[in-house]
Amino acid sequence: MKKLIFCILTLSNLLFACKQADKPATNTTTGLSAYLTDTTTGVKTGGIQMVQISTPKGKFNVWTKKIGNNPKMKLLLLNGGPGATHEYFECMESFLPKEGIEIIYYDQLGCGNSDNPKDTSMWSLPRYVEEVEQVRQALKLDKDNFYLLGHSWGGILAAEYAFKYQDHLKGLIISNMMMSCPAYGKYAVEVLARQFDPKVLARIRAIEAKGDFANPEYMGLLMPNFYVKHICRIPLDQWPEPLNRSFGKMNQSLYVTMQGPSEFGIAGKLLKWDRTQDLPKLSVPVLSIGGEYDTMDPKHMQWIATRVQNGTSLYCPKGSHMSMYDDQEVYMAGLTKFIKGVDAGNKKVKL
Repeated sequence: MKKLIFCILTLSNLLFACKQADKPATNTTTGLSAYLTDTTTGVKTGGIQMVQISTPKGKFNVWTKKIGNNPKMKLLLLNGGPGATHEYFECMESFLPKEGIEIIYYDQLGCGNSDNPKDTSMWSLPRYVEEVEQVRQALKLDKDNFYLLGHSWGGILAAEYAFKYQDHLKGLIISNMMMSCPAYGKYAVEVLARQFDPKVLARIRAIEAKGDFANPEYMGLLMPNFYVKHICRIPLDQWPEPLNRSFGKMNQSLYVTMQGPSEFGIAGKLLKWDRTQDLPKLSVPVLSIGGEYDTMDPKHMQWIATRVQNGTSLYCPKGSHMSMYDDQEVYMAGLTKFIKGVDAGNKKVKL
């Protein structure tokens, strides 16, 4: 009799456990369905929306595309370069959607799928800040859902946007960017340049002195000696396709005007940009991401989090400038934890 009762109880427990195991799957399916539901009206475009912006030189269209639908966590991505495209952010599709984080791609004016006025007078930081604000308004992003991630040059743009419009932000992510271009240039000269073979460095400097940047030897020297060590620490013939595709579409006019002819230091309009003294003005939750082998000083990027009012630092020990690729698991886990932590009401997030 006791043996029969024991068998009945064991069977009941197993059936109960099976029913409980079914519940998360049902909830996950329901959540996924809501996340993937396109709530737009009219003809569906796969999340693509062209946004008309007003500029001192007239009206232009910029390209945006959203993946997912979450009223609480919307991440707008600002690409680097300046002049690259949103495409190198495509790696995020393997990580963020499953966490319920909505991704919004955006090609800045002159980049990728957006209009290109081919007017260097329009390549200016203040104008781009106003462009981001117009995109925010068009996409109906606000302080209850709007996370802004800027990578490299996009980090400068994101920071500058926050200094003026942080009241519209829920969270700010500055990825792989220092808050001082003079300090960035100094780091390139005093730290990175000293890691070169002296003969290689001498030849690079000789080409730069002549302004012969179109010389194929210039990039031929920089790619193996600098880009593979400090931009993306993956063998060049194995660089991720989205990264190659994005870099292959670089708007050189925009890049050279703002940055200069290469990532090895800075020489364009951004040469004197420095916001280090203004960092304490930022009260919005801020995540600063940096990689050990970055073109930027990793210590400076960690320091940023100590200067803003509500800062969090993410250090990628294996990462370089494209840490979302060469230290991917650390980068994506930290980014996800920060966004979900802020969504839960934390101004600072322990990573």
